Amino acid sequence: MESDKGSSVQFQDFLPLMARKLGVEGLIQELCKGFQLLMEPRAGKITIWSLKQSAARLGLGQLQDDELLEMMKEGDLDEDGALDQMEFCILMVRLSPDLMEEEAYMMFQH
Repeated sequence: MESDKGSSVQFQDFLPLMARKLGVEGLIQELCKGFQLLMEPRAGKITIWSLKQSAARLGLGQLQDDELLEMMKEGDLDEDGALDQMEFCILMVRLSPDLMEEEAYMMFQH
């Protein structure tokens, strides 16, 4: 799989591919699994601490604390300083505008 920016697949390209392959229910299940991997077990949410712990595994080790905080703020709809599962899923879909365009197109084709 190639993208405009070399041979790596960008996230906004990856999510629509996964949605086509897994279907909506499968994609939601995979997003939930991703949430489980990133969340702090005691809090049941993704916190800045759990995100920092996971950053290196995700290839985000180069990101500074303020950049990780900005990522958290972008998805933190209830402004409690953490991401619950719904906020995480919404953020993942928002980061992939092509997915929303494809879904809207499919809705109007029927």
